[in-house]
Amino acid sequence: MSDKAVSDKALVHYVYDGIEEHDNRLPNWWLVILWTTIVFAAGYWYWYHVAEVSPGQLGEYKAEAEEVAKRTQGNKPASDETLLALAQDPTAVGNGKAVFQSNCASCHGAQGQGLIGPNLTDGHWMHGGKPVAIHKVVAEGVLAKGMPAWERTLGAERVKAVTAYVLTLKGTNVPGGKEPQGEPEQP
Repeated sequence: MSDKAVSDKALVHYVYDGIEEHDNRLPNWWLVILWTTIVFAAGYWYWYHVAEVSPGQLGEYKAEAEEVAKRTQGNKPASDETLLALAQDPTAVGNGKAVFQSNCASCHGAQGQGLIGPNLTDGHWMHGGKPVAIHKVVAEGVLAKGMPAWERTLGAERVKAVTAYVLTLKGTNVPGGKEPQGEPEQP
């Protein structure tokens, strides 16, 4: 019997139904990955949960929630009066026009004359022409008609600014506008 055969037999720890179980060492690369993972996990646990040196995911979420609450604290709900007052504010209308041009003009046209979306310059409105009704359509959208809800994307203040800009377009009847859709606005 050779030395190799003797050394192979010494590694066999268990035999059952002809299956031999050998005592093989794990590869060094595997052991390095194992111990690195264990050390990293212990360090992560200590850093975020024991010492609390940095906020974890829950801490980051709470900080963001507080920031949003602070930002929206002075945010008044939309009413006809506040939206009409914004329509008289040149800064708000300018901001609303910039947002309209970058987000709404692709469907409603650069002047609100209507392309895929309805004409915003005539006296006909599909979902109501009152300031709050316009705000609701911009904020919540009309998914059945392809109008996305913009409040989550733009935020409440920008939606109000866009509504103020659309209120300034009302009744301008720009040339080349799309045919009227919806019901005429009731005074």
